[in-house]
Amino acid sequence: MSIPIPKVDPVLNKSRRRGGRNIQGILLLDKPVGLTSNGALQEAKAIYKARKAGHTGSLDPIATGLLPICFGEATKISSFFLDADKRYITVFRLGVSTDTGDAEGESVFSAPVDVSDEEVEEALATFRGSIQQVPPMYSAIKHRGQPLYKLARQGIEVERKPRAVNVYQATWRRLTTDSIEVELHCSSGFYVRTLAHELGERLGCGAHVASLRRTGVGPFTVDNAISLEQLRSTDSVAELDRLLIPADEGLSNLPDVMLSTDAAYYLCRGQPVRAASAPSSGWVRLYAKEAGFLGVGQVLADGRVAPKRLFHIQ
Repeated sequence: MSIPIPKVDPVLNKSRRRGGRNIQGILLLDKPVGLTSNGALQEAKAIYKARKAGHTGSLDPIATGLLPICFGEATKISSFFLDADKRYITVFRLGVSTDTGDAEGESVFSAPVDVSDEEVEEALATFRGSIQQVPPMYSAIKHRGQPLYKLARQGIEVERKPRAVNVYQATWRRLTTDSIEVELHCSSGFYVRTLAHELGERLGCGAHVASLRRTGVGPFTVDNAISLEQLRSTDSVAELDRLLIPADEGLSNLPDVMLSTDAAYYLCRGQPVRAASAPSSGWVRLYAKEAGFLGVGQVLADGRVAPKRLFHIQ
């Protein structure tokens, strides 16, 4: 019994090929300052001449750092990186709070800076652990179909409900007369600009984000990321493709399940199956000896594994 391979209409497939290369994998991009995440995505997609690509969570234009970009079938697992923990190194400018929470906004409060190491540590400690955080108005969260940042630019402010987030690490690394450098490890949905604003309030002098660098997303670190400049200077398509990481490596935190030929056959037809190596619950990576990585599934209450996001087998 062979594993069914999804069929593609040859005429449709031919027309799609004209739109770009059908490449698969994840690119760890080091986004430069001043460029939107979508702008970085579009440039990387153009360099690769890729048919399909998507990024895994926006970075503000003032921010730099790790922006995983998924190509082809890997876009099916982009939500796992969107929901993953993040790591940052940020510099907060003390003495001024802005309406956007960062250096691009207008000053709304200013005060002399006179804080000690002990005061910074005491204030920062209140943000560690499981906390409630109110999203900023300058965010992409939607209110009645409109992104909050668009309403904010019109001078409209709406009530935002606090959200539960986790701060696993918040360590200040350097304090100067008007700035503080902070290293963060936080859950998805955490806003660094809100932390800057609220920390400034606790210190009594105001603060905003002066610079921000994302150093980690889930299992990935910026140490292994490639800049757009490096991509532009890469000589061949083969070299570019060697920079891509297989999609399943981005899910290394999920247990892997090897399926028999029969189980893989029925799973690829959308049916939950039994797997001896499956855990008792949660998401899993699915493999078959003949086909390799099949995609991701979820263990049901009865112990069977249900397919959730299957990859087309090449």
